[in-house]
Amino acid sequence: MKMRSVLIRLILVMLGTCPASIASAADIDGNAEQINPSTLLNMSLEDLLNLTVTTVSNRPQLLSQVASAVFVITQDDIRRSGVTSIPEALRMAPGVQVARIGTDKWSISVRGFNGRYANKLQILMDGRSVYTPLFSGVVWSEQDTFIEDIERIEVIRGPGATIWGANAMNGVINIITKKAAATQGVLLTAGGGSFERGFVGARYGGELGENTPFRVYAKGFSRDNTTTLAGANANDTWHSARTGFRLDHTRGIDEYTVQGDMFISSTGDMLEQSILSPPFTRLDLIDTKVKGGNIRFRWDRNYSENSSTSLQVYYDRVHDQLMPNTEYAESFDIDFRHRLTILDRHEVIWGANYRLYNNKVLDTETILFIPRQKVNDVSSVFVRDEIVLLQDQLRLTLGIRLGHNDFSGLEVQPDARLTWTPNEESSVWLSASRAVRTPSRGESDATISGRVMPATPDQPLPVMMAVQGSHTFDSEKLNAYELGYRYQFTENASIDVAGFFNDYSELHDFNFGNSESTLGRHAHRAELGVGIHQHLMLPVFFNNQASAHSYGGEVAVNWRPHERWRLQGSYSYLEINVNSNPVFAAESAFIGLDAKTAGAATANPRHQASFRSNYDLSDKVELNLWLRYVSSLPFYNVKEYVTMDAKLAWTPARNVEVFLVGQNLFTKNHRESESDYIPSLPTYIPRGIYAGATWRFGN
Repeated sequence: MKMRSVLIRLILVMLGTCPASIASAADIDGNAEQINPSTLLNMSLEDLLNLTVTTVSNRPQLLSQVASAVFVITQDDIRRSGVTSIPEALRMAPGVQVARIGTDKWSISVRGFNGRYANKLQILMDGRSVYTPLFSGVVWSEQDTFIEDIERIEVIRGPGATIWGANAMNGVINIITKKAAATQGVLLTAGGGSFERGFVGARYGGELGENTPFRVYAKGFSRDNTTTLAGANANDTWHSARTGFRLDHTRGIDEYTVQGDMFISSTGDMLEQSILSPPFTRLDLIDTKVKGGNIRFRWDRNYSENSSTSLQVYYDRVHDQLMPNTEYAESFDIDFRHRLTILDRHEVIWGANYRLYNNKVLDTETILFIPRQKVNDVSSVFVRDEIVLLQDQLRLTLGIRLGHNDFSGLEVQPDARLTWTPNEESSVWLSASRAVRTPSRGESDATISGRVMPATPDQPLPVMMAVQGSHTFDSEKLNAYELGYRYQFTENASIDVAGFFNDYSELHDFNFGNSESTLGRHAHRAELGVGIHQHLMLPVFFNNQASAHSYGGEVAVNWRPHERWRLQGSYSYLEINVNSNPVFAAESAFIGLDAKTAGAATANPRHQASFRSNYDLSDKVELNLWLRYVSSLPFYNVKEYVTMDAKLAWTPARNVEVFLVGQNLFTKNHRESESDYIPSLPTYIPRGIYAGATWRFGN
């Protein structure tokens, strides 16, 4: 389907239905627990542009004055969309590539270089980094919470390295949950359907004292399997259970938070393993369990409006039976920050961070780590100064972070941003930044068995490719340049536009080594009970010889044509040009490992469009439609697709909502992406319909 037909569908939806809603600010009135659609729709777009965001500079700022490409997904956006996971919610943000690989697997990135372990995006849960040290990415099936407790998701497109450190290269996503005081009383939710087989959740909020609110929650779900391209069961049915708590305490100028979660999940996979005898591949059914938990402590002290400090400490631990088979992966992080105002014109934030990773990985048939157990640490200091050049009109922000890690040593990441606000209706901003993506254990210590090329008359032995880590692999570098514009046409219409040019250097690439005959090179395979045959091994080594530049832009539009109707649209354009090893690039599709570099130009959608229409049919009934277009991914032979989600909600009583949700309604199923590194079979993402209800009692 071409872009013209997509636009026709968009117009038909606008003219043929009365859908709509609001991108409202959850908890903006401190009473987000009450369901009252008409009240939410009375909020003006001016109020929405005055939302407070904290991720850009680690202090509260009005969205309309931020010198970054920022998009805020609110709790009301999440509720009206009918999504049941954080990855699904991220589809709302322009410039974010979200592709579902299977029931429990996603590829998510910002402004390109996407993959199952996309490694240029920093993900935070209440400021807690969930970036895995093993493969420089995020395991999305492990990142969850009670979705009704999310206050907002702040999506920063573009580098955020000065504030959030290495790996905040292409962007930062911060999932921010509500304070305990905003979740008092009882909330129950339950439902089920086709793909979303069943879900249940409960949360209770109370007080241990006048200044000590708390909440506890528990949730569980079961999601159906996807299907392979041959129409078979992909063996990826997903069951998960999670529980957690949050306690906030205020004493004078001090605020304390203790928060924690525990989870256990079971899922499966179908892996196309390489073997050394005909037919040289074997289909394995894998059943896995993942369990883990985390705990976070935060102490905020507000000396005055012009001075405050924060100290955050957290610990998390995960055990994963998939690939790699992680006996444990744990991290400890301590972060200190101080904000102060100097001479009324300088808003200064400085801080220090230390993070320790400790993990032990067991060998599998596909992945071997040497050594199996390792401890790495990262430390850094930063300072950022926002300078008022012209009161209420012109601000210059300068920042720098100095960091040290065990893989690449000292890294310097500077940042400069300028904001001009000529009037209350508009603002212009521009920035220049340098960011790095530090190496991972996988790129340093791992050997990954790849495809096997059968023997030929000219080559009498089969050849196994094996990607081997390198201790000389260095950080990837980015120089980024951005320009943005925001304009408030009226109190009912606004636009936000951002453009960028990214210059990447020292990107990861590969080169072939010399093949050698071996029986014992993969001795760990024998330990695993795998037959060993004489073969040639062709090593593939990591290096930093690739480079790239990308450019594009995003636009987001808000319009409220009627007090009951809210329309939101966005469009993203992305162009990536890569310079990598031409010999390897010719084989990258066969090897299936290089979607994030040599294949980046065709493994990321060039065009994306989203159109949301939320309409309150009455004070008790709302209809929410969400239409999406994603262009093709030639690297994976994935065609462009158009799909739509819909949610019909009825509020028969003040604190009760009954809903019916349809997802991916336009087709029976469609493909979105494939897995890199881990050889999971490609799958189709199915249409789904589910129904449910939510009850709120108490405060």
